[in-house]
Amino acid sequence: MSLLALDLGTTFIKAAVLDLDTLQIGRVRRLPFPEPALGLPPLFHEFDPLVIVDTARRLLGELAASAPDAEGVVCCTQMHGLVLCDERGAPESRFINWQDQRALTPHPAGGTFLDRLRTQVSEDERRQLGHELQPSRPLCYLYWMAETGQLPATPVYPVGLADFVLANLCQSTPYMEATGAGAHSAIDLETLDWRHALIERLGLAGLQWPALRPFGAVVGELQLDGRTLACYTPVGDHQCAVVGALLADDELSLNISTGSQVSTLTAGWQPGNYQTRPFFDGRFLNTVSGIPAGRSLNHLVNLLTELARSQHIALEDPWGYIASAAAGVMASDLGVNLSFFDSAGGNRGSITNIHEENLTVGHLFHAAFASMAANYRTAAQRLAPGLPWRGLVFSGGLAQKIDVLRTLIEQQFRLPYRLSPSSEDTLLGLLALGLAATGRTTTVGDATTMLRAQYKAA
Repeated sequence: MSLLALDLGTTFIKAAVLDLDTLQIGRVRRLPFPEPALGLPPLFHEFDPLVIVDTARRLLGELAASAPDAEGVVCCTQMHGLVLCDERGAPESRFINWQDQRALTPHPAGGTFLDRLRTQVSEDERRQLGHELQPSRPLCYLYWMAETGQLPATPVYPVGLADFVLANLCQSTPYMEATGAGAHSAIDLETLDWRHALIERLGLAGLQWPALRPFGAVVGELQLDGRTLACYTPVGDHQCAVVGALLADDELSLNISTGSQVSTLTAGWQPGNYQTRPFFDGRFLNTVSGIPAGRSLNHLVNLLTELARSQHIALEDPWGYIASAAAGVMASDLGVNLSFFDSAGGNRGSITNIHEENLTVGHLFHAAFASMAANYRTAAQRLAPGLPWRGLVFSGGLAQKIDVLRTLIEQQFRLPYRLSPSSEDTLLGLLALGLAATGRTTTVGDATTMLRAQYKAA
């Protein structure tokens, strides 16, 4: 038996065939994530949702033709995105993704929309929401819409990207699962239900808040080439990557890609000076997210390649040279703060202490990687001051590819590390989740144990 996997990432939309008998990932296909809509105000970041649906349909169709034993679809998605849709998945808005910062625009009554929102949320509510009240969250987008009179007149479902895509593909009622709903910043982590009193207070009670389904529930049926594929509840890509890293309770997860997070698993809800996110099997992730990573580094790359682009010169992938040049620098007195956008380190980055000898690509990126390593240690100390873990686990594209970054992080923590068993960590996570969803294992934890044995043997 096999399943089709769909990963709606920020940079790529990926699909693959997951063999539940051999525990292998096969026939991986990927297409670039569609370009954002043009002509939007500063801080707005939106996409045509039907282009995303068409891309997903194309990838699933290609793979279904080569996987006659595929019986279902498992899916993960970039978190903190929002689409408004009707009861059959037809879009009533564009897709707003996590890069959107409209909540930081001025409110007519003073301050920003985020400032006004925060005055209406108590400290106890923030704790129960997982300390996730940040500008790049759907609750903030919705509050902005309510305050500016831009919510649709008819009831619509405020759902995540994957929930919308599957509802559209299956022409079914949108549902959400806890890892996706938690990304909305509107569920109570004690009850794992929508925080209805807060929703009403913010003027959002007129929305059709989707019913929450447990992980592994079937939320729709997809018709492909005369076949019917069961579609299981989509999950957040952060939690999925952690599953794919096969994280143990005594390990610290560092997921480093376009964005990055430092996370640890807990048996129950343990609020603190960090974000708390629903996980699987009744567990939670304590995490510090929004740590600058690939998105900020790409700003540096774009600066360095601007002159070539202006002359229509297409450079080959610069990352090989960047990694080599950074590895050739033993230490740098250049200072780099990668907080070029609203993040865990603020919203104003910098490059400091420049002199003639250190203004090179090697020094620039060595300093940037060193800053990232220091940020990860600071974040880990927020999770547990004693750094009680026996080791680090790296997942995400940047962590997999850049040796010098891992070395600098290892020096900060003085702990051994391992890489996620697969460079396709979310797809391996979807394989584990598929085993649990189809009843091959009783829990997600059992599935990760099975895969640990498989990949250790390999």
